[in-house]
Amino acid sequence: MNKHELRERFKQYAIRVAFLVLKLPYNVVNKNYSDQVNRAASSSAANYRAALRAKSTADFLNKLKIVEEELDESLFFFELIEIINPSFKNEISVLYSEGNELLSIIVSSITTIRNKQPVKKS
Repeated sequence: MNKHELRERFKQYAIRVAFLVLKLPYNVVNKNYSDQVNRAASSSAANYRAALRAKSTADFLNKLKIVEEELDESLFFFELIEIINPSFKNEISVLYSEGNELLSIIVSSITTIRNKQPVKKS
């Protein structure tokens, strides 16, 4: 998968999360959790796009770390949403799986970049 395909995959992830949020019943808890998962998913997509425009390897790595954090946050809120809305378990499971796959790709990329960086001598 190239960077453009991954960028599109992140965008579709954010869109699919937004559509799930629109389906959730409105209540105080769902409002809070759905706002959080929607922000985290869209932020991971936006920050991946920003990473593609990084000015340096260090900048790229820092932006990918933000993507990693946002993806992990989205997974956490999926867990909470599923507990409160068990009837959405199947739909959440599909999105959780996609988020987890994206997270694995980003973590692998971060590891690869770190392994390629020269070791600093003290």
